[in-house]
Amino acid sequence: MRGGNLLTDQPALYEARFPDPERLAARWTEDCLRRHGAGPRVLDIGCGTGRDAAHLHGAGRTVTGADLSEAMLAHARAHHPGPRYVRADLHGFDLGSFDAVVCLDSSLLYCHTNDQLDGFLTSCRHALAPGGLLVAELRNGAYFLGRTDLLDRPAVDAFTWQGRTYRSRTTLTVDRTAQLLRRTRVWTTDDGSPPLSQHSAWRLLFPHELRHFLAAHGFEVLELHDGPGPRTEPPWRAGDPPGTAADGDRLHLVARLHAH
Repeated sequence: MRGGNLLTDQPALYEARFPDPERLAARWTEDCLRRHGAGPRVLDIGCGTGRDAAHLHGAGRTVTGADLSEAMLAHARAHHPGPRYVRADLHGFDLGSFDAVVCLDSSLLYCHTNDQLDGFLTSCRHALAPGGLLVAELRNGAYFLGRTDLLDRPAVDAFTWQGRTYRSRTTLTVDRTAQLLRRTRVWTTDDGSPPLSQHSAWRLLFPHELRHFLAAHGFEVLELHDGPGPRTEPPWRAGDPPGTAADGDRLHLVARLHAH
């Protein structure tokens, strides 16, 4: 196996590893946008392979999908057409004016520092029309207060794609000083290739901390809860009301930019 990032460098493999045939993430997002009366112009920042952006486009929205990975964007243009796809960094972007900014699957947590998070929220504030929405789905830092179930043992997974079996062994560790959740994932295949070790990290953001950052940037939090959502157990289903707790391992955020 080559270097780089196995999944983000090979978007088709990413989709095979993380199938979402029901488009739960996009349907949950569309439900949030509809319930809170968002206008049609949507920016999906950290859009990845484009599956969610294309679903929102199919729901009648004018969608821009943005990602840092050229491989992901090329895949999105070829396999999930409809939205406009552009390269951008979520730490700071200027892509036009929108009625909603969507940031799914913990993409927001690639803002590792306070400056990066401020950069993201400043960009959102400039991108959104007055009253515009920020919709995000992410890990919940508070889950790791006193809980070690996700840290105690590696997660082992295997799947087969195009005749090759891929096995992964994923270890999560908490870096308390940097307030990061660090991930080491080791890939092996059944074709004799040497193992490939990859490293990534997410900011451990706590609900009240997130509220503070949002308020400082002129956002009113409309919803902030641990589920149901697209990656919870049980998963969100159409018609489910938003929860009231913020105790589980995912957070679901809807915030509105104050009208100026």
